[in-house]
Amino acid sequence: MDKWNRELLDKYCREYSVGIVGFVSPSEETLVGAQLRDFPLFVHTNLRLRDASLNPGSSVLRLTRAGETAWGALPGDDWAVFQHNHSTYEPVEWAQRNTQEYPADSVGQVQLPLTTVLQDRGQLDGIQRVLFGSSLRFWLHRLVFLDALSYLSHGQLSLSLERMILVDIDDIFVGEKSTRLRPDDVRALIATQKIIAGMVPGFRFNLGFSGKYYHHGTREENLGDDFLLQNVQEFNWFSHMWKHQQPHLYDNLTLLMAEMQLNYAFAKEHNIPTNSGYSISPHHSGVYPAHELLYMAWKQVWNVKVTSTEEYPHLRPARLRRGFIHRNIMVLPRQTCGLFTHTMYIDRYPGGRDKLDESIQGGELFQTIVYNPINIFMTHMSNYGSDRLALYTFQSVIKFLQCWTNLKLASAPPIQLAEMYFHLHPEEVDPVWGNPCDDARHKKIWSKTKNCDSLPKFLVIGPQKTGTTALYTFLSMHGSVASNIPSPDTFEEVQFFNGNNYYRGLDWYMDFFPSETLPNTSSPMPTAVGTPRYMFEKSATYFDGEAVPKRAHALLPHAKIVTILISPAKRAYSWYQHQRAHGDVIANNYSFYQVITASDSAPRALKDLRNRCLNPGKYAQHLEHWLAYYPAQQLHIIDGEQLRLNPIDVMNELQRFLKIQPLLDYSNHLRYDVKKGFYCQAVSEKRNKCLGKSKGRQYPQMDERSAKLLQRYYLNHNTALVKLLKKLGSRPIPQWLKDDLSTGT
Repeated sequence: MDKWNRELLDKYCREYSVGIVGFVSPSEETLVGAQLRDFPLFVHTNLRLRDASLNPGSSVLRLTRAGETAWGALPGDDWAVFQHNHSTYEPVEWAQRNTQEYPADSVGQVQLPLTTVLQDRGQLDGIQRVLFGSSLRFWLHRLVFLDALSYLSHGQLSLSLERMILVDIDDIFVGEKSTRLRPDDVRALIATQKIIAGMVPGFRFNLGFSGKYYHHGTREENLGDDFLLQNVQEFNWFSHMWKHQQPHLYDNLTLLMAEMQLNYAFAKEHNIPTNSGYSISPHHSGVYPAHELLYMAWKQVWNVKVTSTEEYPHLRPARLRRGFIHRNIMVLPRQTCGLFTHTMYIDRYPGGRDKLDESIQGGELFQTIVYNPINIFMTHMSNYGSDRLALYTFQSVIKFLQCWTNLKLASAPPIQLAEMYFHLHPEEVDPVWGNPCDDARHKKIWSKTKNCDSLPKFLVIGPQKTGTTALYTFLSMHGSVASNIPSPDTFEEVQFFNGNNYYRGLDWYMDFFPSETLPNTSSPMPTAVGTPRYMFEKSATYFDGEAVPKRAHALLPHAKIVTILISPAKRAYSWYQHQRAHGDVIANNYSFYQVITASDSAPRALKDLRNRCLNPGKYAQHLEHWLAYYPAQQLHIIDGEQLRLNPIDVMNELQRFLKIQPLLDYSNHLRYDVKKGFYCQAVSEKRNKCLGKSKGRQYPQMDERSAKLLQRYYLNHNTALVKLLKKLGSRPIPQWLKDDLSTGT
C-alpha cells in the first residue's frame, strides 16, 4: 500500500477505534529477520512448524480456550513467525519448529516457542491489531480469528458462547438384517447418553421410528427391538412414516393420514410418547420442496409443530442451510455429521479413522458446532450398531470442544430449539421457494404430480393501469402462448409473489399452471391438446412489490420479465379514477389533489391510496430492484403509449424478445375500433372483440394544480429513468418521458 493510502487508513482506524486483522502473505522469497516498516517487529517466513499452543494470558481469547497443545505438524510449509522487543506486542499463539530451518537458541538444546499469532495493543500508533503468520487453513486459526474479530470490534462482532445440540437417530426399526441394534448396542446407547449428558445438560438421543419394520431383524436384533422398547423412557421419540415411505409420492390426503395413523397406533401400543410435536420425513421428502399434503397430515395426525431438513435452500454448501415456517410448522436446518446409513465400520469409513478424526478434531463436524448456535444432527440406527461409530463421534467431538473452546453446550426438545432458532433468526421466518427443477435432489423428492415445464417462462409484472390487461389479451391470442387458470378472487392475476398467496406454497401456485393445457379455441392459431405451450403469468402488482424480485428469481431465475411504462403522472391519475369507478370510499370522498398531497398523519386508508397512486411511478427505483436479481437481457420494457397506438409493432418486437415460434402476424388480428378508441381483436371482417367497459374509460382531464405537482414530484425519478434506459442501451427514450421532463423543467 502506498504511503498516502496507508496514512488515510491509519487515520480512519484511529478516529473510529477500528482494529486490523492482518495475515502474512505467502511468498517464494524467504525472509529472515525482516523488519516491518516503522515497527519494532521482525518476520521469518516459509517455515514448517508443529505443536501449536495458545497463550492463556492473552486478552484476545474468548471463545477459544488455552491450555492444550495441538500436537503434530501444522498444515503447509509457508508459515511466518514474529519476533518483537516492545511491550505493545503479546503472543496469542505459539508453535515449535518442525525442521532445522530455524536456528535453535544459543544452547542448542531447548527449542524456543515461535509466535505464530501476535496481538498489537496499539501503544505505538494507536491502532490495535491481530496478526496471523498463516492463513485460516489451520483449524485453530479459525477459532482465534473469531476471537480477533470480537476483540477488535469491542464485542460487536461476537458469537454467543451458547450452543444447543440435538442428535436425531432416524430409521429406528428400519434396516436390513445384520445392520440393526442388538441388546448390547442399546445398553451402549444408554451408557453413552449418560456420559454425554454429563457434558451437555439435558442431552437425550431423539429416536425416529417406523413401526412397520419392528421385529424384522435377526433373532438377536429382534431382542434389541424389545430391549429398546423396554427402555422407551430413556429417550425422546418422534415419528417417521409407518412404512418409511416418501410422503411426496402420496397425492391423496386420506391415504397419507392413514399411513401416519398406523405409526401413531404402534406408538400407543408400545407406550412411545406421541406428544413431541416433532417429526421427520424419510429422505426429507415433502419438507422442501414443500408437499402441502404432508404438512396437512402432520398437523391432523401428530400435531407436528417442528421438523428439520438438510434441503433448504440446498444440501450444499451446508453453511448456507436455513430455516423457515410453513403452515405453522417450524422447519429447522439439519446438519450432517459425516455418518450415513452405510457407515457402520471404521475400516470402511471413507478415508478411514484418520478422516473421521480430522472432522472431529477441528474439522467439519467441530466447525459446524462452533459456527451454529443450534445444531440438529442427522444420524441413522445403523450408526449405533456394528462399530458404534456415532457414539464414538459425538462423545469425541464434545470432549474436543470442551478442550479447545469455552462454549457452553446444552440440549433441549425440538419445540424449544425451534423457538430459540427463530428468535435468533427472525428474518428466516418467511420461506423463499426455489425451483425444484434446478436441483437434482429436490426434483427427486418433489410431488410426482408436478411438471417442470408448466412453470411460467415469462412474467408480465405491471405496473397497474399501464395496459397490462390489453397485453394479456394480445398474448392470449397466440396459439403457442398460455397463461394461468383464472383465479376466483383476482381473475387473470394469480398475485402469488407479493401477498399472502405466497405462503400457500409452490403446490398452490402450480395448480394454476396445469401440465396438460387445453387447446386455445379462441386463438387465431389454435393448437392441439398436449402441445407444449409458452406459459406466462400477468400480475400487475409485481412491479413495485418489495419482496417480489427476490421471490420470483428464486423460483424462476431464467424467466423473461416484461413491464409496461407510461407517464407516471398519467398512471397515478388513472389509478385514482379506477378506484372511484369501483366505488372506493376514499377516492369518492377526496379529490385527486387531496389524495396525492395527503400527509403521513392522514388516515391510513387515505395514505394507502396516496401510495398506490404515487409509488409505482418511481420507475427507475423499481427497475433497479428487478435488475439486482435479473440480468438486463431478461428484461423487456414496453412503451405503453406505443402499445396503445401501435400494438402490432409492439407485439412483433415482444415475440422476437420472447423467441416465440411460430410468429403470429398481429396485423391480421388486431383492428382499431373507432367506437372504443383503441385496438381490439378482429374476430371477423366486420366484428371486433374488445376489452370490457372498464377499459378505455374516458376520465375528466387532470386539474392543472395536480399535473404541475406531479411533474415536480416525478422529475428526479424520470431523470433517473432516462439514465437507466441509456445505461441499458438499445432502448429508445419514450416520447411521453421526454414530454414529462420538458414540462417539468
